[in-house]
Amino acid sequence: MSLSVSRRLAAVTAFAVAGLFASAAPAALAAPTAVAAAPTPPDIPLANVKAHLAQLSTIAANNGGNRAHGRAGYKASIDYVKGKLDAAGFTTTLQTFTSSGATGYNLIADWPGGDPNSVLMAGSHLDSVTSGAGINDNGSGSAAVLETALAVSRAGLQPTKHLRFGWWGAEELGLIGSKYYVNNLPAAEKAKVSGYLNFDMIGSPNPGYFVYDDDPTIEQTFKNYYTGLGIPTEIETEGDGRSDHAPFKSAGIPVGGLFSGADYTKTAAQAQKWGGTSGQAFDRCYHSSCDSLTNINDTALDRNSDAVAYAIWTLGAATPVPPGPSFENTADVNIPDSPAAAVSSPITVSGVTGNAPATTKVDVNIVHTYRGDLVVDLLAPDGTVYNLHNRSGGSADNLVQTYTVNASSEVANGVWKLRVKDSAAQDVGYINSWKITF
Repeated sequence: MSLSVSRRLAAVTAFAVAGLFASAAPAALAAPTAVAAAPTPPDIPLANVKAHLAQLSTIAANNGGNRAHGRAGYKASIDYVKGKLDAAGFTTTLQTFTSSGATGYNLIADWPGGDPNSVLMAGSHLDSVTSGAGINDNGSGSAAVLETALAVSRAGLQPTKHLRFGWWGAEELGLIGSKYYVNNLPAAEKAKVSGYLNFDMIGSPNPGYFVYDDDPTIEQTFKNYYTGLGIPTEIETEGDGRSDHAPFKSAGIPVGGLFSGADYTKTAAQAQKWGGTSGQAFDRCYHSSCDSLTNINDTALDRNSDAVAYAIWTLGAATPVPPGPSFENTADVNIPDSPAAAVSSPITVSGVTGNAPATTKVDVNIVHTYRGDLVVDLLAPDGTVYNLHNRSGGSADNLVQTYTVNASSEVANGVWKLRVKDSAAQDVGYINSWKITF
């Protein structure tokens, strides 16, 4: 992880699941069609991931004790990863750049097949700092991404999306490699990247389980995985803006990822729910010579490696769910400036049998000068509130988004409402339209 620090100022979106990865929906009221089930994500063998870490450790030991940019250990690390991917059937590209007077390398690996206009990408930085081998930072993420890519090959996976993997150079000098990749990607190619998943430090010895909260669909995918394990997660803030997802995010590409903690201190509450030692850093060897093979928590590395594969299999499948009937309200509703009360736009649903589905879709089109002020909720006919948007998005204007809501406990028929409140002064807007699809 890079040394530079950037803090989030916008509030966190709570439980909002956007449909950014879904294929274009068929017309409302279309008859459902059969959809093939997505392949089951594999269990990534911990032993395989640790074998990659052992190789990176040996490479560092044979090359001055580190794998830093411009050093022989970094190039040897790139060559190791590339050799594994070439043998597994990937198309690899070695991208070169110059930083601090030395040649740097990014490695890009494409898996054949999938929609070339919808690319799901996962990556990690492969360089260490000069003071050590960088086994947690970031051998852990690099090894997990590599083993997930090899699992794609073993499975002969043919996802809906085109899969691409990246290993970045000179991250520790300020995200140099990933910035170079994104900045040199033509605009038409950037538009094809439907999401980038970043994995930087996922085996910390006193681990936490942190999920990036940037793109709601990616965020919810990781949360779903950990919910299945019965493990609570927290929003990742320590590394916000400090790792290789930042250039992708700046380019408008949806991003997400996992993190197990660096030099922040684990609280008593975090130790209570995750185990480990409170009052101690998540990684006491962060950017130090002791970031070696002994600086890894096997349980965290195993869980997070499986989560990498879960996300690739789940988001890469992008299996479309045929919708049921849709209902829309196109009447404009003015949103008064704070501190005025919330406003709502109703839709009366009728003729739908039974309860709403777990994949109820809510399309929102709000014209507003500062969407970071807005709190947007879906209200079921019985008054149950489902939060869609909670003051995220910063200073950007307008809110045009699709959310997926598990409303399976609600009877479909009745009056549903979109409720919007402006929570801070000096901005104006209106609900342009919204639609609910069962």
